Amino acid sequence: MRIAVIGAAGMVGSRVVTEAVNRGHELVAVFRSRRPADLPPGVIAVQGDANDPDGMRRLLDGVDAIVAATRPVPGHEHTAAPTTKALLDAAGAARTRILVVGGAGPLQNPGSPHLLVLDSPEYVPREWRTVAAASTAQLDVCRAHPADWIYLSPPAVLEPGHRTGKYRRGTTTLITDADGGSRISAEDLAMAVLDELESPSEDRHFTVGH
Repeated sequence: MRIAVIGAAGMVGSRVVTEAVNRGHELVAVFRSRRPADLPPGVIAVQGDANDPDGMRRLLDGVDAIVAATRPVPGHEHTAAPTTKALLDAAGAARTRILVVGGAGPLQNPGSPHLLVLDSPEYVPREWRTVAAASTAQLDVCRAHPADWIYLSPPAVLEPGHRTGKYRRGTTTLITDADGGSRISAEDLAMAVLDELESPSEDRHFTVGH
């Protein structure tokens, strides 16, 4: 499979590239300004602007799947939704399935299903609320778009770690452990991304966790 990873220099994107290469896929690593460091052999690195649907569509020519792993810099969280819209436009024009790696904000609180994680201080401290709200708006953009998309919400805590080779998968409710924590390593999230691309499910919105 030929896969384009948009945001390939980031925490998630770089690990998706590594996971995909290790599984034998062809990779196009798309970066905005900072070329990904230490790319595996054979990966094609190209510079592209996620907010330019026409330019992105040209980059996506011949691609079998797209992973959108972009993340706004602090203070620019409001750009998440329009950037996602532009990528969905490009994916739709290319007639290519796109997996959007978003945020935990739009998931349901496992203890209070009437609440979103966005509105749950135990999972989203005040300093994280702006980016959590941006991910909720991002999913709304996906739901309104005709492209072939799937949205992956990580758990409350997503950070670099180790590839354990294990994760649990759910749909629209945050996954927590026995102690109430909600986390996964970026390495195991990348594994879940590739599992979905290789064996597509019927879910439009799913989540994973340890």
